[in-house]
Amino acid sequence: MPEILSLTAEPREGAGKGAARAVRRAGRVPAIVYGDKQEPVPISLEPRELSRAMAQPGFFAHLVDLKINGSSQRTLPREVQYHPITDAPLHIDFLRVGAGAQVTVAVPVVFINHERAPGLRRGGILNIVRHEIDMVCSVDNIPERIVVDLDGLEIGDSIHIHQVQIPEGARPAVHERDFTIATVGASSAVREEAAAAAAAAAVAAAAPPVVEGEPTAPGAAPGAAPGAAPGAAPGAAPPSSS
Repeated sequence: MPEILSLTAEPREGAGKGAARAVRRAGRVPAIVYGDKQEPVPISLEPRELSRAMAQPGFFAHLVDLKINGSSQRTLPREVQYHPITDAPLHIDFLRVGAGAQVTVAVPVVFINHERAPGLRRGGILNIVRHEIDMVCSVDNIPERIVVDLDGLEIGDSIHIHQVQIPEGARPAVHERDFTIATVGASSAVREEAAAAAAAAAVAAAAPPVVEGEPTAPGAAPGAAPGAAPGAAPGAAPPSSS
């Protein structure tokens, strides 16, 4: 289970865009806590503390304990709104979770044994289709990561969800039966090398076969010495250089 994060929050007055803008002008990040059959609570967070928490791998799979006026509420981060230019967080939603609750979380995917994949050693490229996988699990047993083993993969191979060990007590939230997680594709260098090899093979296949005993010069009669002039009789010697 991922580490439980902790953030100190302050309750804030009012709701809506105007109140949120006022919180941002004061140098804090507006947020809201909702769920677990309780009323939503508007709060604000210190930006640097929030940024450190959001920098954790798999932030949305982490439980977050919010400290509000001396009490603690266990939550899951659900949605973050970002500034379109600076990417600074503008607003964040937290979902309250009780013990044993079933939740859907985005669990990060980790790839291992790159050096044991022949396709990657030959210059292939790992194309990652899913960096995270939505998993349904108990809030008390959230997987820290999904591990994908690349051992033995060749160029053209792909990894599907049925090939991955799912942590106990969890299941994919995606309804697609056997979705792709990653593929091993050919790089441009590998494709060019294969194309050059195919072209060389085509040229070799199109060349006429060389039969032993055939004339070595155009028009030379059978049996003429190598280098004889065209039309030379059998046994004729090459022209004199004098």
